[in-house]
Amino acid sequence: MGTRNRRMDDRAVTAIRVLSIDAIEKAKSGHPGLPLGTAPMVYELWAHHMRHNPANPSWLNRDRFVMSAGHGSMLLYSLLHLFGYGLTTEDLASFRQWGSLTPGHPEYGHTVGVETTTGPLGQGFATACGMAMAEAHLAACFNTPEHKVIDHRTYVLCSDGDLMEGVSSEAASLAGTLKLGKLIVLYDDNEITIEGSTDLAFRENVSARFEAYGWHVLEVPDGNDRDAISRALTEAKTREDRPSLIRIHTKIGYGSPKEGSASSHGSPLGEENLVKTKKTLGWSTELAPFEVPDEIREHLKQVTKRLASEEEDWKKLYDRWAEANRDRAELLDRALTRRDLTLDLDELVSVLDRDEATRASSGKVLNYVAGKTPCLFGGSADLAPSNKTTIKDAISFSADCPAGQTIHFGVREFAMAAMANGIALHGALRPYVATFFVFSDYLKGALRLSALMNQPVIYILTHDSIGVGEDGPTHQPIEHLLMLRSIPGVKVYRPAGRLETAAAWYMALMNDGPSALILSRQSISSNETSAHDALCGAYVVRDGGKMPDLLMMTSGSELPVTLAAADILEEEGIKARVISVLSMEVFEEQDTTYKEYVMPPALRKRIAVEAGTSLSWYRYTGLDGKVIGIDHFGASAPCDVLFEKFGFSASHIATCARELLADAE
Repeated sequence: MGTRNRRMDDRAVTAIRVLSIDAIEKAKSGHPGLPLGTAPMVYELWAHHMRHNPANPSWLNRDRFVMSAGHGSMLLYSLLHLFGYGLTTEDLASFRQWGSLTPGHPEYGHTVGVETTTGPLGQGFATACGMAMAEAHLAACFNTPEHKVIDHRTYVLCSDGDLMEGVSSEAASLAGTLKLGKLIVLYDDNEITIEGSTDLAFRENVSARFEAYGWHVLEVPDGNDRDAISRALTEAKTREDRPSLIRIHTKIGYGSPKEGSASSHGSPLGEENLVKTKKTLGWSTELAPFEVPDEIREHLKQVTKRLASEEEDWKKLYDRWAEANRDRAELLDRALTRRDLTLDLDELVSVLDRDEATRASSGKVLNYVAGKTPCLFGGSADLAPSNKTTIKDAISFSADCPAGQTIHFGVREFAMAAMANGIALHGALRPYVATFFVFSDYLKGALRLSALMNQPVIYILTHDSIGVGEDGPTHQPIEHLLMLRSIPGVKVYRPAGRLETAAAWYMALMNDGPSALILSRQSISSNETSAHDALCGAYVVRDGGKMPDLLMMTSGSELPVTLAAADILEEEGIKARVISVLSMEVFEEQDTTYKEYVMPPALRKRIAVEAGTSLSWYRYTGLDGKVIGIDHFGASAPCDVLFEKFGFSASHIATCARELLADAE
């Protein structure tokens, strides 16, 4: 903890408050209540407890700070500005404007110093739990008794709203089970939400709830009492046997005429109230907006100089560790730049030696990859035997064995995906998660943030259609492929057999952003022609001659039946070109020449076949084509019966093709 200059610390807290409300007032948009209420606790953390170096925001062993209450983003931007992370006065003045580095909610990869994108409440909390899991796992794998090169904490600022969201409850429960002692949450308990007092909808005893989760709970009665906040942080850092929640009672909109009122949550204070607030806080109204006295800036320069020295001390430790543990140091270096894994597609193909369900093929590839890199880190939402994500002989990640490679997320799909984002953001690990495809509904919010942040999380989503069978419509995905395909940046793969499963995994392991592997419960006869061709996203399985009469396209388990329909048509003299579409997103990345070779523009008689909602396919079938899909919910019956009843038979597909061609005459 750093040396204190109480007067200047007070002045710095006021500067954070004033910069925040100045920016919100200039933008005529934003959330002033949280920065005014929480500035003391966050300044205390950043200046005197958190290990970070503004001169090197990517320092591996820095403490992570997650602002789960992302609506209060100006608080974070004011901190980044004053602590020297590169945000200028002009950046603050352009808050929420086009092209600004200070968007309405913090965005990872857009603003230096932002550890994760936040704003959807609860997700920052859960993502931070994933970061703490990554730290614990890497520390167990790379540290030695003599050298703790991975040794940092994850801090969170959360709000009442964060703790109302179910995802934070899911994550807090697992974090307590795993005893993530390096996780410390500052809870801004201001008892206000947009609609008014939290008494309207949130009367539970939060402290008792977190104690029941297995957390260490501390309470600070006055959010302006930095000494009490400091004591709580110091105590929390000594309790590495469990995560800590520091419940800090604050006043939303502190110092303003709107103090304690819901009206200070999401609207600017107004010019008159802005002046009154500055006077109440002891800030000279003679200063121009965004003007900070030199003495405050000089004070913070001294603070950041001290912070930088902590990294210098760590570098000396790291050098001693690297010298004594060259293999580990080399692996860590490769892992941080995603060079820990060198794969050839043919290697993955060789692992798969027979036709089977694509979930089973996926499981074999996963096990092979786990044997090639120790950096694979993930698991299933209590469905590993069904998802085929059990890694043979792997140790489970737990409080007693943090070096374990397999995570048991429990039945917590949303938290699982948010935690995977945290693992990916932390760096040096390759996260994967798994559940039934129909439950992608539960985790969609986190998957969307995977895409928004361009994080390489691999989503293994099995039981991909009415092929689920007897479990019925509650477990049969219908609209889910369309949902995933609609999210920008997500690569969706629905393999039609073992070769395409190998290709899908190969691409997923190379992708910079999220990948979704959509896998079958039932066995599929492998009719693909080439795993290498599948790398183009879509490819010709059956050519149909120089001038085909019909273009037939499909994905996944519908490829064999589509080929069978093409056989029927061929006996009648109708030539069909059959295309397997592993990934629409990958296909769209190909050049025009290739795409027009696969789907010739002149060939307008087209049928698409997929056991999901039809909307995905009209981009390819056009006005002259037809989609054989499912635009209704399924039913409880054996898989084969369902495919027959719902029109996924070779005879029905062939009939639809004849009708399509007849309409053209």
